[in-house]
Amino acid sequence: MNFARLEKNLIDNIKEAQIKLGWDNRPMSLNYMNSSLANIAGEEVNEESLAEFCRYSEKKLDKINIRPIKDGYCFTVSAKGTSYVNNLNEGYGFITELIETVRNHCRSIDDAIGVFQRYSDKIVIEEGDGEEFDKLVYFADGIPDEYVYCLTAEPCLEGCHIAYHRFIREDFHDIFG
Repeated sequence: MNFARLEKNLIDNIKEAQIKLGWDNRPMSLNYMNSSLANIAGEEVNEESLAEFCRYSEKKLDKINIRPIKDGYCFTVSAKGTSYVNNLNEGYGFITELIETVRNHCRSIDDAIGVFQRYSDKIVIEEGDGEEFDKLVYFADGIPDEYVYCLTAEPCLEGCHIAYHRFIREDFHDIFG
């Protein structure tokens, strides 16, 4: 089981939520579907392997409580673990800038794509189907970020609002083909 990748994904998701919502020194729960956990970990997970993961991650994330939910597991990271994540800043410049750009009602998808271009000249931009999303954007070499982003221009009173959904590549391909 790829404990390092699962730990990084959990940290990245907590950090993204903290950037969007702020940090309040509380535990945080995140739900993972079994298919996504298998994609992240590189194999099917079970309660035994997840217990091993908790021991592996305890130094950084403190106590993680994992309980089964329908078709997956709920991970609850302690306040001490979310505090650890809150203090991480290195490597999160891109996602911070992307969130701030879309939060402040950028004028077009090109504004959001400009954030990607400021962090790398190795970005891939693909057309979406126009129904689920307008553009797929990601860093070809996974630097500074290994995720794929579906960008959508949503009309609003001030022109448009750009929304994004972030996926690991395997989950994106499972969902969209």
